[in-house]
Amino acid sequence: MGRLAYRICGMLVLALSCITAAQAAPRATVALDDGWSFVKGDAPDQAAWTPVRLPHTFNADDATTPHPYRGPAWYRRTLAAPSAGRGRVYLEFDGAALSTDVWLNGAHVGRHEGGFARFRFDVTDRLKPGANELRVRVDNARQPDVAPLGGDYTLYGGLYRSVRLVTTSDVHIDMLDAGGPGVYFSTPAVTDKAARLHWRVRVANERARSGRVLVTARLRDAAGRVVATARQTAALPARAVVPVELDAVLAAPHLWQGVDDPYLYKSDVTVARAGATVDRVDDEVGVRTVRLDPERGLLLNGRPYRVHGVNVHLTSVPGKGTAVSDADIDADYRILQELGVTGLRFAHYQHNAHSYALADRYGFLVWTELPLTSEVGASDAFAANAAQQARELVRQNVNRPSVLVWGLGNEIYKVDDVSSHVLDAMQRLVHEEDASRPTAYANCCAPLDGPQAMHTDVIASNVYFGWYDKEFADLGPFLAANRTLRPQTPQALSEYGAGASALQQEDPPRRPEAKSGWHPEQYQALYHEAAWRQIEAAPWLWASFVWTGFDFASSGRSEGDAPGINDKGLVSMDRRVRKDAYYWYQANWSKKPMVHIASRRAVRRTAADAEVKVYSNQPAVRLRVNGVDLGERPVEGRIARWPVRLAPGSNRIEVQAGPSVDSVDWTLTP
Repeated sequence: MGRLAYRICGMLVLALSCITAAQAAPRATVALDDGWSFVKGDAPDQAAWTPVRLPHTFNADDATTPHPYRGPAWYRRTLAAPSAGRGRVYLEFDGAALSTDVWLNGAHVGRHEGGFARFRFDVTDRLKPGANELRVRVDNARQPDVAPLGGDYTLYGGLYRSVRLVTTSDVHIDMLDAGGPGVYFSTPAVTDKAARLHWRVRVANERARSGRVLVTARLRDAAGRVVATARQTAALPARAVVPVELDAVLAAPHLWQGVDDPYLYKSDVTVARAGATVDRVDDEVGVRTVRLDPERGLLLNGRPYRVHGVNVHLTSVPGKGTAVSDADIDADYRILQELGVTGLRFAHYQHNAHSYALADRYGFLVWTELPLTSEVGASDAFAANAAQQARELVRQNVNRPSVLVWGLGNEIYKVDDVSSHVLDAMQRLVHEEDASRPTAYANCCAPLDGPQAMHTDVIASNVYFGWYDKEFADLGPFLAANRTLRPQTPQALSEYGAGASALQQEDPPRRPEAKSGWHPEQYQALYHEAAWRQIEAAPWLWASFVWTGFDFASSGRSEGDAPGINDKGLVSMDRRVRKDAYYWYQANWSKKPMVHIASRRAVRRTAADAEVKVYSNQPAVRLRVNGVDLGERPVEGRIARWPVRLAPGSNRIEVQAGPSVDSVDWTLTP
């Protein structure tokens, strides 16, 4: 063959190889949520397997009983191996509680301890051509070396988040970095005129020989335009992971301004070898600054910003437990957005990726925390597990503009050297992982200047004055005393609340026993009316969070109208009822015009003389009773009131405030 023919042939081969490289996706993902079988217990081959689909939890049905199932269960399915020559193959679990062991074709792949974070296993060398058998053992029993050891919530078990198979090139962005994305974005300096951008990209070379790669990071605005770019060439030793640092400057940044303007950019990072892209990771990111000040509270982009919201568990309606879909979370967050929250506290563990992404998009500032609740273990293995879960929490969520603080613990009741050692270790580790955010602790039942509350950068309190103890009016003096006690430490209110049953009505209510079976809805409303007025008068608080947004399963409780439920939610567990207290906060927090008749479910009345109490964010409300116009009254402190006399039988109560209307029917039976 002549020299020209060789050249033409070589050009054709090169062209074909470039076309193949361009057409092949740098990373392939196969969802594995379908096709599973399940058996509860630890004798899988002697029991009948039941078909299930993920997400799935195996103790949702008994979650509100005194002793919900806590123990092992098994899952299995077959999966097809990717085509040969694709590089590396990983099993990716978005979460499984509480410890997880994985077998592929009878060989043990690995074990993960911790129920709330993403984790991955490299199964490249375990796969065979064609069908492969995957078995997963999940155990949610208490394990002395795995957090959490306790907590006032039902601990669910199962493959309650998605599972997938991810295939990459053998040169790729690191897949085994504590479940993180392998790409870490930060903004070391931000002004209105410019923002410094920094990417840290962990590039893994699984090949037996060294090589060079080109790493490119781009920032795109909401319209998809590239507004900043950084490139760096890196040498990769064989069988090594190399961090690559990239820097750029963004002119005139559009800042992430919380709920007022939750503007997001898109970061895309590519790794190219020999001119072909071999991997890519995309992410939504924001540009903003947050500072917590003991005098001014939270400063978002240099300006005071009130963070008020609720605590949320990652649970759904009865029968689902933590096996929640993205659609379930979407529905819950719409309820919270309508409430008018500006922040959320993710209790008491890492939530799923969709929750953080929604918080980014809605503009909610998030307190997210480790599952160090109630108790810590004394063993070195427990400390190591806490460190692992802390590393997973930070690396998987550090890119989120919504994340405000890293919570290191909640209500650790025993004040001793063991808890002190663990909290100190978490403080050091989290700051090594992310020096840009403060750490926080939710303190309860111990002095704010005591040893339990002195490990973190900022502090918050869980208090229930007027519910478990003391009186409504004691909250303000308590907050003021804490401020005097630790004047240089930014402080928040991490929990406050009262129980309420929409089925239990008493107007006006007597003070109930917190642990009794009588939790009238009206008392919760009065509690929150008093609490919010005192919180609103303390603008130096960097955040306040109602306990809680939604009722949830807590198997150790027996109170209110049903056992096994913590009923302090502003919304019922089935999401069908927004309690009166929900609308009290909506009147205070939401900018959308609203009006709500309180005590609306007290439909059966025995006294003719009654009060109509209305929550509204409008300046005045007009009332009609049985069609008779009783005039307009000013809204004072978000409340308007009328004394009325009911007629025997049905009474129609109607109110209007600006464009908003509401109505109820009360029946008088003297």
